[in-house]
Amino acid sequence: MSHFRSNVRDVKFTLFDLLGLDHLLPADLDRDTVEAMIDEVDRLSRNVLADSYADGDRNPPVFDPETSSVRLPEPFRQAFRAYLDGGWWRLDVPEELGGTAAPRALWWALMELVQGANAPVFMYSAGPSMAGLLYRLGTPEQQRTARTMIEKSWAATMVLTEPEAGSDVGAGRTVARRQPDGSWHIEGVKRFITSGEHDLAENIVHFVLARPEGAAAGTKGLSMFVVPKFLFDRETGELLDRNGVHATNVERKMGIKVSTTCELTFGAKQPAVGWLVGDRHEGIAQMFKVIEGARMQVGVKAIATLSTGYLNARAYAAERVQGSDLTRRADPSAPRVTIDQHPDVRRMLMLQKCYAEGLRALYLFTAAQLDLGDPALNDLLLPLVKGVGSERSFEMLTLSLQTLGGSGFLQDHPMEQYLRDTKIDTLYEGTTGIQGQDLFFRKIARDRGAVLDRLLDRIDDPELAEAVAEVRAMTGMMLGWDDDARKDPAEVYRIGAHTTRLLLSLGDLLVGWLLRCQARLCEGREDGFARGKVAAAQFFTATVLPELAARRRIMERTGPELMEVPDDAF
Repeated sequence: MSHFRSNVRDVKFTLFDLLGLDHLLPADLDRDTVEAMIDEVDRLSRNVLADSYADGDRNPPVFDPETSSVRLPEPFRQAFRAYLDGGWWRLDVPEELGGTAAPRALWWALMELVQGANAPVFMYSAGPSMAGLLYRLGTPEQQRTARTMIEKSWAATMVLTEPEAGSDVGAGRTVARRQPDGSWHIEGVKRFITSGEHDLAENIVHFVLARPEGAAAGTKGLSMFVVPKFLFDRETGELLDRNGVHATNVERKMGIKVSTTCELTFGAKQPAVGWLVGDRHEGIAQMFKVIEGARMQVGVKAIATLSTGYLNARAYAAERVQGSDLTRRADPSAPRVTIDQHPDVRRMLMLQKCYAEGLRALYLFTAAQLDLGDPALNDLLLPLVKGVGSERSFEMLTLSLQTLGGSGFLQDHPMEQYLRDTKIDTLYEGTTGIQGQDLFFRKIARDRGAVLDRLLDRIDDPELAEAVAEVRAMTGMMLGWDDDARKDPAEVYRIGAHTTRLLLSLGDLLVGWLLRCQARLCEGREDGFARGKVAAAQFFTATVLPELAARRRIMERTGPELMEVPDDAF
């Protein structure tokens, strides 16, 4: 049986009942069609895509350093081809390139199903979306290249990180040297490049950040270049000679092993020829368009895995018989019960349910802001989807495993792979700490909390008034420290010590709010789905949101003294 357990009913409920997707659909789509699309992607995910999930972990890709090539396992290749043949990627492509107009919330709902079944299938399929980016930013000639990428199903990567720079992208040393014919030669080494080398497509187009000779230091001096694995005829797309970009290592990893994470070396064996994207030196701004989508993808990936992890744990707990009811614990003749009748197991299951369904609502709510024409709110919420989505999902998946007890530690069940495959989500595309800094410095401090206040003003539930006040107090304190830092720079340390705490606290508040919004839609109904929504909102409000008060008090009581501890004391 497939490892993947989907929650299609909740996906549809959140899209239509909570978010009103009916009003955001283009003329050629209606609710029945969208629900049929969801059902079809669900079938694909539960069967063909999920079938190779464990095999890709047990039989990872094989790297040949002599030829700089990678061979993927055949079961995964079949899953990848089935996804491409399904054509669902067209919902992420401009109509001018053969794409299909659809709300962003629908796109990410479908990709939750794909990623919950086998996330690397989606990760290897970045070519169409990157082609769309090139079409929007590129010259007329590059727009023809974008069409070629779509027509020939070429793959693509985003190439930022360097061995010594890590998340400090501006410290990168990769150099771009302009050539007389208008092309550029790229020289340097990049690391942690997802899908950097594989045999799923005849060509891979790398989108590379590099510093043109003589450009300023830092991020402002970076430009973005397209550097294909194989050079090609610009008119016909016919492959020509091998370009000078080669995989020089494939990392051996804790999890998500079927996804190749590569070191790429540019210009060592021969020139690595590239072209400036759009003929403008705006690399970091251009790449951030990719990063924003990647952060959404990572958050959805984590939330998707939490959902299937929780549903697997719930199914196991309903069948596993162990112990008597707690009220008869001293009676040796009492009948044994399934473990979902034990209070502590119920606590774990309900907490998993709350975060699985609440975080689903959060990412769909975030995506819908683009459909509603509110990019500023979408921008504010992205670090929450990525940072809170990945942290809480990994945390809850430990409870999914715990629910199974010793069996969860075995490869007989998917939990141990879920945990290994999901931990990377707290690191991908900027760690949780970076998401916290992004939330405060780039999203809240930049406009003095104007967009955040607009969001918090929407939470008019009296049961959440105290939690909203706690989050407002946290942000108010941190904005005050930001003001103080203009006189005393050391005050910024106080902010840095609490940005992750603020990130998680705001995320918990929004999860609680969305759960309560769902519960209100279900009041008066007696079916199990509706009663579960009401119970989840009550449980989260009573057991999680009160923690916000303690977190606010911690912020009040801690200063920059941690930075004064001598290094040799650690």
